[in-house]
Amino acid sequence: MTIDVLYVRPGGSGWGPVDVLARLAARLLEGRLVEVEDRGAASWAQRASVLLPRGRRARGRRLLVLAGNPAALALAARRDLWWPGHESTAAWIVDSFWTDRIAGIARHRPHFDRLFVTDPDLVDEWSALTGRPVDALPWGSDTLAVAADDGPRPVDLLRLGRQPEAWDDDARTAREAQDRGLVFQGRPPSSPDPLQNQEAVRTALAQARLVLAFSNLVSPAPYTHPTRDYLTGRWTDALAAGCRVAGVAPRSAATLLWPEATLEVSPDSRADAWPVLAEAAAAWTPERAAEQRRRARRELDWRLRLQRLCTAMGWPLPPTLDAELAALG
Repeated sequence: MTIDVLYVRPGGSGWGPVDVLARLAARLLEGRLVEVEDRGAASWAQRASVLLPRGRRARGRRLLVLAGNPAALALAARRDLWWPGHESTAAWIVDSFWTDRIAGIARHRPHFDRLFVTDPDLVDEWSALTGRPVDALPWGSDTLAVAADDGPRPVDLLRLGRQPEAWDDDARTAREAQDRGLVFQGRPPSSPDPLQNQEAVRTALAQARLVLAFSNLVSPAPYTHPTRDYLTGRWTDALAAGCRVAGVAPRSAATLLWPEATLEVSPDSRADAWPVLAEAAAAWTPERAAEQRRRARRELDWRLRLQRLCTAMGWPLPPTLDAELAALG
């Protein structure tokens, strides 16, 4: 069996977790990683390819397309991948909430045998729009890349990602934290390289007790969905590192995470939020951090998502993936 992993790589430096997933998937599935830059609109030839038949189903060849958003699926139309063809094909869409942007190649066409989305609540909608079998593979984390460190953590509160207006001033947050005997750290240093960014985030998370992160519905940006919120690597990577995530969690956290994973604090009133944050920081212990890591390994690791993908596709588990699943404990 041979597997091609086609990663339609989004632009921007904030896609480090998905870059990690693409490389991890290729290694664990013992496949070949092919990267295509997402430069926006597909070419006319790629758009026209939706009209072509799928082509010969070459026995023993599998294809997994990993796309940052639904429109990027159009960029998967590559002659060197679709001919001589694949016996079975799958697509995993990360920002699957943009259901109005699903590329034509995935709408009632034979090119993908099964689609996977990150939001379980959107499975039925995707199925209706595409006419294909659809399953959920939510966000995860590479938990085995996190060192088991049960030592002290000098940072009480770490900012990660966008914040609501009330929390967007890091200097003010640092002063108010200091007034309460707490240590605050602003967002980790940024690099144009997504993988370097991801490493900086991991380093910062290893030092933190709490992470401050908010749903996109209370910390909107031009590139976020205006009505749908969603769980991302800010939550899963923080939990894999043993942190608790304070802020406003996406609605899906109620079913995808456990009660101690998150802590609700006001996105508008800092005065109301600080007592809650101070109490949680004081209650932190190395044992609680270790339990967060254990839960993340059992429930959030990318390897579990890849295992589910293989099962749904009828693909045998490669020995590398099988061995590392055992390492999760």
